[in-house]
Amino acid sequence: MTTDQDYIRSIEDWRAKRLADLKADNGWLNIIGRWWLEQGTATVGSAADNDIVLSAGPAHVGTIEQDAKGGVTFAPADGGEAIRLKLDKKSPPRFTVGQLLLEVTTLNGQHALRVRDTRSTAPVQFPGIESFPTDPSWRIVADWTPLETPIQMTVDTVLGIPTEVTITHKAAFTRDGVRYELLPTHGTPQMPQFVLRDLTSRDKTYPASRFLFGEDIGADTIVLDFNKAINPPCAFSVHAVCPLPPAENVLPIRIEAGELKTHD
Repeated sequence: MTTDQDYIRSIEDWRAKRLADLKADNGWLNIIGRWWLEQGTATVGSAADNDIVLSAGPAHVGTIEQDAKGGVTFAPADGGEAIRLKLDKKSPPRFTVGQLLLEVTTLNGQHALRVRDTRSTAPVQFPGIESFPTDPSWRIVADWTPLETPIQMTVDTVLGIPTEVTITHKAAFTRDGVRYELLPTHGTPQMPQFVLRDLTSRDKTYPASRFLFGEDIGADTIVLDFNKAINPPCAFSVHAVCPLPPAENVLPIRIEAGELKTHD
């Protein structure tokens, strides 16, 4: 039988892994830049004569080329074999050059080069994330209902770039006798992602949104553990493009669980 103390310890372990992932080489703390790609070839490196000038890494990293059909190829400056990247919106291709971890992200069919410096001191200097005290009552088994007709919805982002999403289910839960519904706009069928905002965004949590991933999906239930509500990547990096919550996910209550806003 799981006790509240067991649950609290599990959340502490989850938070430790969350922080480790954030500080990892492929985390959100060491990104040094993001550049939209255009048709043609661009040189990349820390030297001033490059088209894309980096703040760290080799003077000349290589060239990145986008063809007329949107395909992207990277050719290293050392004369190594060029890489034809397999572009995937949900899992951007990544490759390394020296201390740099490069990836090509895709948004609305447009590609961008994002670069991480694995020798950055930012992860070491990061003070961590504060959270509300763990409250087991905010681990909620919600109703998980398929929609009669999937919803095609336009979701805005922090950069004002709208994206189109398809919504097939909704989650509904009751708190203090009031029923609330949330729509999963992102994620996967196994781990639907809810972008939400509540009244704590006025003073305690990240103003734009928090993310929550559904767990333990059953035939008609889903676990919404608000103790695992997290800050979006754009809370840690100006080089992230984060979705904003749809109106349906802006809740008129205070969800005093999960991560608090970070400090500059």
